[in-house]
Amino acid sequence: MTDMIKATYIDHMGSDLSVVNAARVSFGKKHDTFVANKDTGLVKYLAKHKHLSPFGHAFASFHVKAPIFVARQLVKHSYLRWNEISRRYVDDEPEFYVPEVWRGRAENVKQGSAGEVKLPYLVPHEFNRSALYEYETLLEAGVCPEQARMVLPTSQLTEWIWSGSLDAFANMCRLRCASDTQYETRVVADQINTEMFKLFPVSWDALMGAV
Repeated sequence: MTDMIKATYIDHMGSDLSVVNAARVSFGKKHDTFVANKDTGLVKYLAKHKHLSPFGHAFASFHVKAPIFVARQLVKHSYLRWNEISRRYVDDEPEFYVPEVWRGRAENVKQGSAGEVKLPYLVPHEFNRSALYEYETLLEAGVCPEQARMVLPTSQLTEWIWSGSLDAFANMCRLRCASDTQYETRVVADQINTEMFKLFPVSWDALMGAV
C-alpha cells in the first residue's frame, strides 16, 4: 500500500541565508539575517540563470522506505549520497509492497500506465508468499543470505539514507514529481518536495520554478 512508501526527514544543514552568503562572498559581503526584499531576488536570479553552486552549501538528509523497483529508479540521481540496507547482513522477514490499484499499460507510449486493471485479490499476495517461502527455505537449509536473497521480488521494501544539497534534490524532484513519472516513485519525491519547501522556502521555490 502507498502508506508503506515513506521519505522521513532526518536533519539538515544551512538555510536560505546560507545560499545568499555563499553567493555574496564573491564580493566580500555577508548578511547576518535573511533580508527578504533583497535576498529573495538574489536567490531567484541564481536559480533562473543556473548559478547553482551557492545552493550546494545547504544540505538535507532523509530516511526512505520504498519497494526495490522504486529505489532502482531513484539511485540513478548520482549527485545524492546513498546508503542502503543490505540483505547480505540482514535476514529478517522482508516486507512487500502491494499496490492499492493495478494500473494498465499505456497504449501510446513505451513506458507509463493508464487506467485500472482488475485482478483477483489473492494474486499479488500469492507471489509474495511464494517468494518468502523459497527465501526462508534456503536460509533454513544453510544457504548464505547474500545468495538466498536472489529469489525475493522487486516488490520487497528496502530502505536507505539519502542526503544531498538543495540543487541535487531539486533536480531529482523536478523530474520525479512530474505527472508522467511512475506513481510510486512520485510518492517519494512529493514527500521530499514538501519537506524541502519547509526547510528552505525561498531557495526551494526558486529552484523548483527554474526550467
